[in-house]
Amino acid sequence: MALHRLTSITMGVPNVAETAAYYTDFGLAPDGEGWFTTRDAGRQLRIVQASSRRLVEVRIGADTPDDLAVAASRLKRLGVESQMSGTTLTAYDVATGLRAVVEVIPRLLQQSVTATAYNGPGRNERTGRRAPGILRTGRVQPRKLGHAVIGTTDLGATTAFFRDGLGFKASDYIKDHGAFLRCSTDHHNILVLAAPVTFLHHTSWQVDDIDEVGRGASAMLEDHPERHIWGLGRHHAGSNFFWYLKDPAGNFSEYYSDMDCIVDDQLWTPEVLDGVKGLFNWGPPPPPSFLAPEDLAALMTGTHSETR
Repeated sequence: MALHRLTSITMGVPNVAETAAYYTDFGLAPDGEGWFTTRDAGRQLRIVQASSRRLVEVRIGADTPDDLAVAASRLKRLGVESQMSGTTLTAYDVATGLRAVVEVIPRLLQQSVTATAYNGPGRNERTGRRAPGILRTGRVQPRKLGHAVIGTTDLGATTAFFRDGLGFKASDYIKDHGAFLRCSTDHHNILVLAAPVTFLHHTSWQVDDIDEVGRGASAMLEDHPERHIWGLGRHHAGSNFFWYLKDPAGNFSEYYSDMDCIVDDQLWTPEVLDGVKGLFNWGPPPPPSFLAPEDLAALMTGTHSETR
């Protein structure tokens, strides 16, 4: 595909300093210029001042300037204006106000890491030594930004903006409620959810394996048990292991590993998932606050508070 990755996001929050401290604890590295970096993909998160929590911008990688022209043409057919400047294309989703910037940048080539050795029936990959996961002592640092999830008051329009305009591919759908969309070989890079108000539901960050999911969440909860939202579990859509936490602005953040990889679009058939099947295959059931965040009413009435 012409698009090849989710480059970065900008989130708006009322409490920038407090939220920035959270994502430093989460394992993202502040670069001193307002950005937070991952181990493999560099600058991937920017946190800016906003009256309520929201996804302000997504940046998406493309291969060539011709890819930008194709996206501009597709957007125009949808009635969406865009602006091209050098090697970037900028357009806004009318339903959410989200700014999307498609930029010509090199593809991300992640260095292969040694596969974690796990023993199983008739398969002893690790002998004479303890599991690597219990010997690790360093802090968990996400490898890359995986996806962002945005609530929209017009599911059809926002889905069309990404899929039919920018050129994302559909991986799966949640019946009448959501669309899992990809701009890379990952199962999804954007999840669009039907909601009564526009808001950022969560961001998701790749770590090496299930041990890093557990280690990262455990470290985040050690002195802040109130951060826990949902996990440990394995999703159905995307198949990834997950653990969700909550930042001080009310956004959820996810550690994940083992995401489905779609290399050949023709070999993947999107499913339309009903109910909770798309949410998880095993693990504890999602709490009500995950399905309907507790501050949605305040976001709808404009009385959102920084206090959590």
